[in-house]
Amino acid sequence: MTTDTIAAATPSLPGRILGLFRRHPEAFAALLIVVICIAVGTINPAFWQLANLFDILRASVVRGLFALGVLMVLAAGGLDVSFSAIAAFVMYAVTKAVTLFAPDTGMVVIFCIAALGGALLGAVNGVLVNALKAPSLIVTIGTQYAYRGFLLTFIGTALFMNIPAAMDRFGQASLMTRTAENGFTVQLPAFVLVLAAAALATWAILRFTLIGRAVYAVGGRPDIAERLGYKVTTVQLFVFAWAGMLAGIGGIIHVSSNRLANPFDLAGIELSVIAAVILGGARITGGSGTVLGTLLGVVLITLVSNVLIMVGIPSTWQTAILGLFIVSAGVFFVLQRR
Repeated sequence: MTTDTIAAATPSLPGRILGLFRRHPEAFAALLIVVICIAVGTINPAFWQLANLFDILRASVVRGLFALGVLMVLAAGGLDVSFSAIAAFVMYAVTKAVTLFAPDTGMVVIFCIAALGGALLGAVNGVLVNALKAPSLIVTIGTQYAYRGFLLTFIGTALFMNIPAAMDRFGQASLMTRTAENGFTVQLPAFVLVLAAAALATWAILRFTLIGRAVYAVGGRPDIAERLGYKVTTVQLFVFAWAGMLAGIGGIIHVSSNRLANPFDLAGIELSVIAAVILGGARITGGSGTVLGTLLGVVLITLVSNVLIMVGIPSTWQTAILGLFIVSAGVFFVLQRR
């Protein structure tokens, strides 16, 4: 083999970089996170304080739970925008019911009720998608308005500031407490473990189970998956129920951390959550996506939302920067596939 042949067969540096991103699309989000951290930390060294890390983790939990559910639906070739309405419905209904009828209910029972309620509401999406043979985006837009309308009409609109004692204690529990240089005490909330458990469970399902393989197969080529014996109806019911379950749990954490149940909360969070999953490497057409990439996308969105103000970038520009990241990710993934 001649030297020219060897050189031609050896990928160039840009080719190797594109190959890396093709094999690990979540690396794009990781690269953006590193760039933002270095830029913000260089301009404002206060960024490296432990309090900022705790704040980022705290702000990522609820969005991360939503994103894991969206990942499951997106990998199966669907799209769910009703998760915020499910979370609002479950968190307000459960908080109100526990406060009025069983104020001594433990946190484990509250989580189980929220998970079951969210899974049932999510399964409704799956049933409608299969029964109507309609695009999941259209169906979940409809159920989003239906759930919020039912909540505001029949359950209530008043703020709940006196939440159950178990939820209050859970929201204040911490894994680590440190005193910052300015004298303020910062805490790493215990509910970050819920996100860790949900991420581990989602990863295990997608990686090691038959239903996980079916999710990617149905999302990639549903006609071929059906001929191979995968039940598309079962997969769709499962992914929407899983997304609803995580939304219900996320709603309870939202109430516990804020110590307030507001039926109008979480509206408008849908696009940022979907953006996090896409920035993490999942294709909007389905059949792809990883838990690691999704979590990196969530961290990236949280950085844009919470940290850029430290370098003097006003909040009005943060949405534009996020949109630029999304467009860049879309263009980059298209070019590397080519």
